[in-house]
Amino acid sequence: MPDKPLPDVIAPGLDVLFCGINPSLMSAEIGHHFARPGNRFWPAIHLAGLTPRRLQPVEDRQLLRYGLGVTNVVDRPTRTAAELSGDELRAGAEALERLVARYRPRVLAVLGITAWREGFGRPKALIGRQPERVGGADTWVVPNPSGLNAHFQLPDLARVYGQLRPDAAARTGC
Repeated sequence: MPDKPLPDVIAPGLDVLFCGINPSLMSAEIGHHFARPGNRFWPAIHLAGLTPRRLQPVEDRQLLRYGLGVTNVVDRPTRTAAELSGDELRAGAEALERLVARYRPRVLAVLGITAWREGFGRPKALIGRQPERVGGADTWVVPNPSGLNAHFQLPDLARVYGQLRPDAAARTGC
């Protein structure tokens, strides 16, 4: 989407569409997802077997070749996700539902329980597969890979992310 500060990496029929909360200031500045040095997204998806090697943020468009994509609930870049309002998260959730319905990924993986609870009105939701579908996609809430999320270490992230596509190793040649 050209009007977004950080364009989506998306194509029809992806296996997994990862959905961050919103872009960091650094990601928006350089134009690539999960660009902050402490972010564990890239090592986690590699350790999960979703990519054959650890990609760098500047290679985010290469996710498409592995059946993966990335977007955000809210387009506005901030220093921390805590700067977002509930109204922004709810509006972003509605826009995400339309995006998912348009591109039809098999799985939508929302990266952050707080964004899911607030944006989608699910205050008691837990990490894992959700009972509802968003835009027709099987929907999971997975831990946010930000280095600020100390509750989940890299091996935990990789284990959870690997559940999004059980045949990951066969698909990527890992």
